[in-house]
Amino acid sequence: MQTNYSRQSHHQLGWTGRITARVIRHLQQAIGSLGDLWRTPFTSVMTVLVLGISLTLPATLHLFVKNTEAVTQQWQSASEITLFLKLSTSEQAAQNLVQRIALYPEVENVVYISAQQALAEFKVNSGFGQALEYLTQNPLPATILVTPNQRFSQTQAAHELLLKLEQERNVEQGKLDLEWLTRLEAMAALIEDVVIAIAVLLCLSVVLIIGNTIRLAILNQKDAIAVMKLVGATDSFIQRPFLYAGVWYGVLGGFVASLCVAILANYLSGALRQLTDLYQSQFTLAGLSLAEMLLLQLTAIALGLLGSYISVRQHIRAIEPTAD
Repeated sequence: MQTNYSRQSHHQLGWTGRITARVIRHLQQAIGSLGDLWRTPFTSVMTVLVLGISLTLPATLHLFVKNTEAVTQQWQSASEITLFLKLSTSEQAAQNLVQRIALYPEVENVVYISAQQALAEFKVNSGFGQALEYLTQNPLPATILVTPNQRFSQTQAAHELLLKLEQERNVEQGKLDLEWLTRLEAMAALIEDVVIAIAVLLCLSVVLIIGNTIRLAILNQKDAIAVMKLVGATDSFIQRPFLYAGVWYGVLGGFVASLCVAILANYLSGALRQLTDLYQSQFTLAGLSLAEMLLLQLTAIALGLLGSYISVRQHIRAIEPTAD
């Protein structure tokens, strides 16, 4: 019984020792690959900068699309329907219509502007006040401004509400000026597709750049790799430092990309603030969130690992020791 327990303990320790040794070996090779990058600073810095700048462009375009969608949602929630009443509508009929529209479940607020108020505002704002004094009849109709609630403030729902309001007897015409917003949404969708296409092309270029960098590193160590194979080293053991080099390129390149995006967002935020002040708007440019920065970092690491993997699988297998 005691002998069996001792064998079992020895077996468990053996597994633990092998796992610990494997982890330590991976850490040593990862740190060693970082040292190799440090010993070739020019090549490493250039590769990291190319990787970072390549990822900065799609990340910045994503930031633009993200803020455009935020602006669109703000304008959508502020949509307003203008109803022009018939000139023959009496004041009492207009007030009754206002009360009836206010009871609509889709409506949040109703503002009534009488024909007299509309003419008075037009005299002040148009600059033709004296000329308008010669008019014998008010040409402007009474107007009702209808603000939908949040549920019906979106484009499609607001259009449906407009059609419903135009069925009222005293309404001559309704207006919902959202055509420009529809165009903006279409442009945002187009830009989003362009961002995806550019991101795919740049990611492919990053993979090729990393692969070429790792290929040159393999060729520079061709003799050392041949000697390692001669003494019995496996391909997987030889490949690990180069794979870790690709990971380090991704880590550093992702950090550079995040830093560049943050700098660009801060620069554009100042320019945008001057523009929004002219329109008395409180819009603030939103930068990358923590989740988006993490995704950018993981993408850079994945691209670096993919590029290095493709390169080592192709070139290390081709290196074989030769007998002198």
